[in-house]
Amino acid sequence: MKRFIAIIISVLLVFQLAACGGPGGTTEAESTEPVTTTAEAPETTPAPTEPTEPPEDLDVSAAENWQYDISGYFEESKKIYDEIFGEYLKYYGMAREKVKSEDLSERWVLEAIAEAKLLNAGVMLPTATLGGGYVIGRAVPKTAPTVLWGNDSSRLHSLMVVNNDFLTRADSDAICAKWAELKGTGTFAEWAEDYLTEQGYILQDTYTVSYAEDPQTWDPMNTYRSADIDAIVMTLDGLMEYDIENVQQPALAVSVEANANNTVFTFKLREGVMWSTSSGEEYAEVTADDFVAGLQHLLDAGAGLEGLAGDDGVKIKGAAAYLRGEVTDFKKVGVMAVDPHTVRYTLEESCPWFGTLLGSTLFFPMNRAYYESQGGKFGAAFDPADPEYLYGKDPEHIVYCGPYLVGSLTEKDSIVFRENPNYWNKDNVRLKTVTWRFRDSSDELKDYGMTKAGELDSCSLSTAAAVAEAVTDGLFDKYACPAGTDAPSCMAFFNVMRNRYANLNDPAVGVSAKTVRQARVYNAFMQNIHFRHALVTAVDRGSYNAVIEGEELKLDNLRNGYVPGSFVQLTKDVTVVIDGKSVTFPAGTYYGEIVQAQLDADGFKITVWDPKAQGGLGSGDGFDGWYDPDYAFNEFRIALDEMKAQGVEISSDDPIVIEIPYAGNSPLHEGRANVLKQSIEKALRGYVKVVLNDCGDSRGWRNAGYYPEFGYDMNTDFMDAFARSPYYGDPAAYLSAMLPVPGGMVRACGIY
Repeated sequence: MKRFIAIIISVLLVFQLAACGGPGGTTEAESTEPVTTTAEAPETTPAPTEPTEPPEDLDVSAAENWQYDISGYFEESKKIYDEIFGEYLKYYGMAREKVKSEDLSERWVLEAIAEAKLLNAGVMLPTATLGGGYVIGRAVPKTAPTVLWGNDSSRLHSLMVVNNDFLTRADSDAICAKWAELKGTGTFAEWAEDYLTEQGYILQDTYTVSYAEDPQTWDPMNTYRSADIDAIVMTLDGLMEYDIENVQQPALAVSVEANANNTVFTFKLREGVMWSTSSGEEYAEVTADDFVAGLQHLLDAGAGLEGLAGDDGVKIKGAAAYLRGEVTDFKKVGVMAVDPHTVRYTLEESCPWFGTLLGSTLFFPMNRAYYESQGGKFGAAFDPADPEYLYGKDPEHIVYCGPYLVGSLTEKDSIVFRENPNYWNKDNVRLKTVTWRFRDSSDELKDYGMTKAGELDSCSLSTAAAVAEAVTDGLFDKYACPAGTDAPSCMAFFNVMRNRYANLNDPAVGVSAKTVRQARVYNAFMQNIHFRHALVTAVDRGSYNAVIEGEELKLDNLRNGYVPGSFVQLTKDVTVVIDGKSVTFPAGTYYGEIVQAQLDADGFKITVWDPKAQGGLGSGDGFDGWYDPDYAFNEFRIALDEMKAQGVEISSDDPIVIEIPYAGNSPLHEGRANVLKQSIEKALRGYVKVVLNDCGDSRGWRNAGYYPEFGYDMNTDFMDAFARSPYYGDPAAYLSAMLPVPGGMVRACGIY
């Protein structure tokens, strides 16, 4: 508690030292040398006056008008991280030691325990996953990859789209059922095309769909954001890619060989594949050196995914040492061009899920010569702030080796992907043009209206208003198809170490209404686990979700864990000690069941796994296992007593203040923010006051708590803009995001 008060005081004292204050307009810190009657300087300089502590009713946001000193911030982050996340880190580390095992079941059990410890920390709150609800339109389900990890599910070139009518629910159900039957046989695409023809549908070669956010970069190695990657994968191919039956197939590589202990993987590249410029001209052949250059640039950029190459991922030889600066010669990193058409990766140790990571940007190519022609440099010379550095700034400053070029881009309007005339596999590209139209979140019926009018080819009926409109139009019963849940986990976070009180990117936006005392008290209380438990169980997540999904659908895509509970199943019996007792989880046990067992042992009364869901198969989705206002208030009362013993007292007349930002131009944003306010204030019976901070639009809202690169710039107490998609087929693909890495997702908690 004292450390956090010290942090806030240090921030505010900078304000006090820099500003004019007090009735006379001068602070003590501004006093100069004493006046003398001669021109001679005094023999001694008086000791500086200790600045007084700022008044508790001072507007804390004023401190944002001056640069504050963050020296020691990362050391403080480590202390707080260890206190809050130490147990998670312990079990995650134990799981990493099991990576050499032939059978991953022991690793998965330890990862499940690590997740339980992570959830038990009470700072992250699952909200939903993608999917759920209904979709309506002309896109045919299961005709694009649906694998739960990597980026291949964003590839659309194989998608079938009909042009004469919406796909009926009956036909959608039949197609999905047949996919489950034919998966892995390589015959589903042919069957689907025949079936659609028999049912009277005609296929088209264009597809128009909406999107929510413009890419910030077109450099896949210099981003971790899905809004960027979803667009970029339309323009690049990887070594191997999942097909529509979710079977991995050769792409830029035609074959792969592994050594006896699976630590060396040699890929033979497809010859004659060409890079293309944005205008469609051939630039150069794709060679093995492009994969070497791509990996080095990814490690140099350090944009958030570099850990996948090092200790937190497949452990490419030398990658972690390169990231730490212990190795500066990139030739010592385990990637090499054996010859122009052969690239080899060498790992520190066997990685059983190596192949599932091939769809990530870690194994994407980048043409070295083009990169350098755009001002790009390698190693310590890499400088994205260099005015001559243009690579990836827009679609005209990249080269392409995927199915599409970017034909046009208009910010907050549209992105048009047109067929790449030089694409090596263009004969198998069904869609010649894919158009993204920007979705304005202020109009929740716009997508449905545009789909009905033929301006979009499909849309999600993900709001109550859209469902009601489709019912009124007589389209719902026949055409609305249930949408399954997906792999991404949407998460909200409470800031445990807030330092900023106005938006970094726009100081006039997101200005805090807190006083100095309110800032101190919030930060102090956030160090108490019972207070954090009270907060996360006080949120009515069903009502929160209903703002978008509607009352009937509000639970459909609600997620209760971080990793989907059915993500992996044990393949052998595993015995582990939980709460001092030996527990055996038999083969076939779902990951979520193990997470639940540890949470129960720890006494955190939430439900993340329901064994009766999905017809008895079990699930962690589709119900609210967190919201419990009575439990929340009981936890809060414990926190009150413990904080009082530490000298921090509040009352209903002097409550804890929590600020939540939202985009004021969006009724949905505002509606969700109000649900948060009402449910927290009601559950905690007036001892917590929630203040809603209007950030203007979605950009201002994201500037408050999504775009900041480090925790000290998070201008919020609560942020629900984060989602995690797995890059490979192991729970670590989710869990690794919360490692103590500066600029990682843990920054959402205000640390690192």
